[in-house]
Amino acid sequence: MTQTQTLNDFTKMVGLPDQAIDINEIPWVPQTDRVWFKPVRFDLSTGRWINLLRVLPGGIVNRHRHTGGQVMAYTIQGQWRYLERTWVAKPGTFVYEPPGDIHTLVVDGEEEMITLFILEGTIQYLDDEDQVYYQDDVFTKLKLYKEYCQKHNIPEINLLY
Repeated sequence: MTQTQTLNDFTKMVGLPDQAIDINEIPWVPQTDRVWFKPVRFDLSTGRWINLLRVLPGGIVNRHRHTGGQVMAYTIQGQWRYLERTWVAKPGTFVYEPPGDIHTLVVDGEEEMITLFILEGTIQYLDDEDQVYYQDDVFTKLKLYKEYCQKHNIPEINLLY
């Protein structure tokens, strides 16, 4: 047996199977009247989740802080920015956010924004006195996805790993 065969056997024994997901089969789950997410993967063991975020022009994701991990984003369509920064993310822009970063996401342009986000930890939404009034994590996002599918009679796709 070659070393490659041994490694392949080990991977099959302990690894999860690969999965190709048709994004069109996953619904857009509303967060607000101008913001939706479309989940792609939920990793309950690490607290990481991956989703597409869709925001209509004039939409906002209220001021929030990321705790417990980094955030990475890749803009696919439209443009967006953080009120607290000077840069604007356009199609092809990659954004990295360190843990603890606080910002307010806004979409100013005339086109809806779609961005792929890879998130770790918790998103804590903050009021004007920096008090947490709501938070999201891998478990709340999974719950929202499941409840939306059940309510609208949409078959759930297994997005756990």
